[in-house]
Amino acid sequence: MRRSLLGAASVLKSNAIAPESLVSRGFAHTPGQPFTATLFPGDGIGPEIAESVKKVFSAVGASVQWDEQRVGTTADPRTNSFVSRENLDSVLKHRIGLKGPMATPIGKGHRSLNLTLRKELQLFANVRPCFSIPGYKTRYDNVNLVTIRENTEGEYSGLEHEVVPGVVESLKIITRVASTRVAEYAFKYAADNNRHKVTAVHKANIMKMADGLFIKCCREVKEKYPDIQYEEVIVDNACMQLVKNPAQFDVLVMPNLYGDIISDLCAGLVGGLGLTPSANVGHMGLALMEAVHGTAPDIAGQDKANPTALLMSSVMMLRHMGENDMASRIQNATLDTIAEGKYRTGDLGGKSTCSDFTKAIIDKL
Repeated sequence: MRRSLLGAASVLKSNAIAPESLVSRGFAHTPGQPFTATLFPGDGIGPEIAESVKKVFSAVGASVQWDEQRVGTTADPRTNSFVSRENLDSVLKHRIGLKGPMATPIGKGHRSLNLTLRKELQLFANVRPCFSIPGYKTRYDNVNLVTIRENTEGEYSGLEHEVVPGVVESLKIITRVASTRVAEYAFKYAADNNRHKVTAVHKANIMKMADGLFIKCCREVKEKYPDIQYEEVIVDNACMQLVKNPAQFDVLVMPNLYGDIISDLCAGLVGGLGLTPSANVGHMGLALMEAVHGTAPDIAGQDKANPTALLMSSVMMLRHMGENDMASRIQNATLDTIAEGKYRTGDLGGKSTCSDFTKAIIDKL
């Protein structure tokens, strides 16, 4: 049975962490041929874990040229963000990219770096696999689910204003176009990857028009997929059910804010954000994979960072490009290193450096 994610040790070596293609690519790439990808090393520990990825890719013989992009230190008036027009153009040119963690100054009046990338590039779906790693013990042993989050609107539309002094209004935007688009992506993802159920997470009992429209769109898309089970769960109940029994879920689709919260909750079920890969996908196969953890400035430059999340995200990138053999080799070497337990970084309960962990992975290649 072909599954897109890990569920148990018996499928550890399978074509696992991500589907062979997250979406149909609108650009041609022949496996084994060179390709260029945009790389945002990011802030804090970002450059260190990006260097780890580059070393592993070199060791495995991946024919990738990195177009490294640095965000600015002042806002670009064309984007109202530290992300420049040139940064965006690089991703649009190459159609594929990898991003380390980025820090946005809080309350400074500029758009979030991540929000800028998602909205300007129309990366409408965030896809985050969440799976138990055999050999790395957590509270749960049977997690194997995917969260799919609408990425462009909702509470993250960036539409806020002060009505009168002391009263701020923040607008939540839900549209039929965006809701249908992400619902169609979720059901197709489930169908393509032998997954059997899609759960729509919402709060339509309170936000009857906004979330009501979202689940209405999900119901309409469901009619095209009679073989996929469908259910609707209110967001607070979904959080409780995930903690009680995560194995009951398969693919979860939800608006932006709920997806931000629930995807982090799911990461906590399997060991944290340091182990969790993520992909942002858009039209015609445009994709930007990312590590979803923070910049960890307290350990930046100390060779203590865990590169797993960015490595696993790079595996998703390779699979999206059809480089399944290299993706499997990197995936298996990384997960085997964690399972072995000899070389683990501090967040995983070990004492190894980022360099030691990276070398251990390379040795297993």
